[in-house]
Amino acid sequence: MTVITRIKTKVPAAYRLIHIETDTHDTKTFRFELPADNTLDMLPGDFLYLHATVNGKQIKRAYTPSSLPGITGSFDLTVKRYETGTISKYLHEQNIGDTVLMSGPNTGGHWVDGMAKQVGFVAGGTGITPMISIIRWILTRKIDAEISLIFANKTEQDIIFRQEWNRYVRDYPNFHCHYLLEQPPVGWTGSTGRITPDLLRRYLPSPGPDTCIFLCGPPPMVDTLETTLKELGYPERAVILP
Repeated sequence: MTVITRIKTKVPAAYRLIHIETDTHDTKTFRFELPADNTLDMLPGDFLYLHATVNGKQIKRAYTPSSLPGITGSFDLTVKRYETGTISKYLHEQNIGDTVLMSGPNTGGHWVDGMAKQVGFVAGGTGITPMISIIRWILTRKIDAEISLIFANKTEQDIIFRQEWNRYVRDYPNFHCHYLLEQPPVGWTGSTGRITPDLLRRYLPSPGPDTCIFLCGPPPMVDTLETTLKELGYPERAVILP
């Protein structure tokens, strides 16, 4: 019988980069090696700190693994490169075989099996990354939960994992996805502009004892929508910020 070791560290440890996948024009998924029969000690939505020394300054940033909890041998981080993002630029400059310092996992706004049967996700841009592992977890484990995702982006090219979301819509009757673009292309049939109360009412599950909403995106968006969700009747405990 194989014994699985669950890793959690307070002190930064070095992880070797073994694969890089391009997701969009500025977003990549980085796969890091774990020792054989080792996995990260985490729930879907928990996060790691990535540590780096840039221009003589020690910096750390939080990133949620996009891979499923419990997988052994490796884990993934999906990261968008921002011109002003010191750590995201640092990570995008790494090559296969390089090592990166990380600590954790740390407890975030995570999913616990059985916490809800109606689950809404409201993501803006890279705010989708903490939600990826949660959605994958619920679907692949065939958990009895209805999933509704509202995913807002600037352009069509910014939609991270779009093919995966479209495949889930086809393959899982309990998964629903609605895209929203600020700068839509000609012929776009989805929603445009910013997320409104009407959009939330239309595409999210109604407030109730078996409903929770995960919300993540740019801080101004999160601040506004957290207030809006409460005004729509979602109790504070039901709105989770991963």
